[in-house]
Amino acid sequence: MAGATALPLQEFIASLDDTCLPKLLQVCSGVYFQGSIYEISGSEVCFSTGDLIKVTKIELLSVSCQDVANNETFELPISHTGWSREILVRMVKSIFHSKMTIGNLALGAGTALTVLSVEKHKDQEDQVRCLIRGQQEASAEVCIPVSFRGEFYECESEERFTLREIMSSSSLRSRRFRFVNATKCDRPLMLSPVYHVQAVMNLRKNVVKFPSSLEVDVVDVTELCKDVHFIVPLSLSEVHSEPNKSFPGVVEIIEDPETRSLFKCSWLPELRKNEHLIFHKKGTSPMILLSTLKSRKTPQYFLVSQQYGGRFRRRPREFNSVYELYVASIHAPGLKVSVTRNCEEVEEEGLPALSVGEQLEVVRCDRMVLPCEGKDEDQVKREDEKEEIIMPLYMEGHFVEVLSDNRKYKLSDLGKEFSLPLDVKVVGRDTELEKDPLYGFSCLRIEAAMLEPTIQASFVHKPEYCFEIPTQWLSMSVYFTTDPLPWPKDQPPTCQVERVTEVADTFFYEFRKRGNSDAEPPPRPPKRNMSFSAPPKKTKKSKKANKSKHQGDKSVPTKQFSDLTLNNKKRPPAPPPPVSDSFHACITFSKAIIIKAKAQLRLSRFSCHVRFLLKPHYGETNIQILIM
Repeated sequence: MAGATALPLQEFIASLDDTCLPKLLQVCSGVYFQGSIYEISGSEVCFSTGDLIKVTKIELLSVSCQDVANNETFELPISHTGWSREILVRMVKSIFHSKMTIGNLALGAGTALTVLSVEKHKDQEDQVRCLIRGQQEASAEVCIPVSFRGEFYECESEERFTLREIMSSSSLRSRRFRFVNATKCDRPLMLSPVYHVQAVMNLRKNVVKFPSSLEVDVVDVTELCKDVHFIVPLSLSEVHSEPNKSFPGVVEIIEDPETRSLFKCSWLPELRKNEHLIFHKKGTSPMILLSTLKSRKTPQYFLVSQQYGGRFRRRPREFNSVYELYVASIHAPGLKVSVTRNCEEVEEEGLPALSVGEQLEVVRCDRMVLPCEGKDEDQVKREDEKEEIIMPLYMEGHFVEVLSDNRKYKLSDLGKEFSLPLDVKVVGRDTELEKDPLYGFSCLRIEAAMLEPTIQASFVHKPEYCFEIPTQWLSMSVYFTTDPLPWPKDQPPTCQVERVTEVADTFFYEFRKRGNSDAEPPPRPPKRNMSFSAPPKKTKKSKKANKSKHQGDKSVPTKQFSDLTLNNKKRPPAPPPPVSDSFHACITFSKAIIIKAKAQLRLSRFSCHVRFLLKPHYGETNIQILIM
């Protein structure tokens, strides 16, 4: 800064003590610190010309020793006691080089004197009090004016000091020393302290730590920059941790968002460096994650606030395996489905034949049990009233849910009455939104629910149009400014909050990865032993079934979100099938779902016993199937 004196950082810090802190310094020039032990320990520093540094604390770290003869330097820890028994010796004595007269006192050449102190007198010249030793240990004190001229040279003293004693005295630090009994270095040394400096800087979140030995020139600007305000950058998560009294407030963006690929909303492109925002309030918002049909060429995903005012109607879910039926039936007992694709019977693996149009109701999931040989007449009559078929969990199939519900639901009501995932259609738009992006889709799937920490924000030029920023999904640095809010005091505007935010597929995949790391995969079918397996048994298909086969498969694959609710973010693993102690010896392959068929069936009503022959090491398992 103009008119100020620049000093090396080492020299300036050595002149300070704790009582004069804090000090505000400005960097004039220097060598930039790129990497060393400090970087490894987390103290990475880089100073640029013009940077302001507010020194808040200094701590003596070590001593820098400079060889007077060749200017070589090395450092010693402040606790160093020397090599073997070396002790530091102070060089404080001066010797006259020629005969001199001071007042009435004549001093011959070679006379030694020791400086005791500097005495200051008002309206008089300062004097140096010295001790002179003569012959036979005679001594005397003499005061020499500081303006006295003569030729002196320095000699050694027998007085000894430790490193810490020298560093604690500003007068001793200006002297030269040597180690006593030194075998490694016996030449005169200049000693200077090396401090561990703690400071704060503009746009630095953490305290900066660096050694005072950095080759940087600084200027003391403490008095000239008293009103300088240091900007502390905050992440959105840190802003969310700020007290409620910080809101509402005006913030400035320091760094552009780093995760633009996660969102496709209209307000994101406007979040640029130096842009000002209003942070109205913080909170935790219940949200749901919606997706469009996977059969669409470009699927879309939306984060929707539960304050969304549109109306929904349920749509039937589609399932591609018996395992998916099982998972869905755990949360919705009495699940009813219709078969959408023919399935041929594979007798040796226990796979029954299914035809398009058959309606099934999930009755229970259990181990397959051995049939009872004896039956009374009443028992046979009860079994004749229904057909029960057993399907293993690993069986592939194509089913669509049968619904009789035609009600219109609010988003919050869906979460209370149904489990996820849930297929819906928006049949009534949110009238408070200028444009409802959800209205018009033929089918939407509620994939998951979450409680997200959010910040309600708006742009300064449009303070009433607000949007919610999910703090865990957007990386951006801001700081609170002192700018006034753009409305009269205590008269905030009525905010219109955006309730639907489109997100990218990367957001959906990242959410799945975070929330389903412990999900268990569906069961795998047993390996076939071709030497014992018979060819698949072909069953007759109805005309309706054959016609459907030529129409192609129009089913939509489902996702494993069946046990999420609007009150849980992370989905626990799907529950395993129940295990009965009495059938503990049954193999895993025997787990199955019993389905009750209610539609048109191919065979006349009768009761029969069917025996499935499995591989020899699986043993034999007998099951009873009632076919209507």
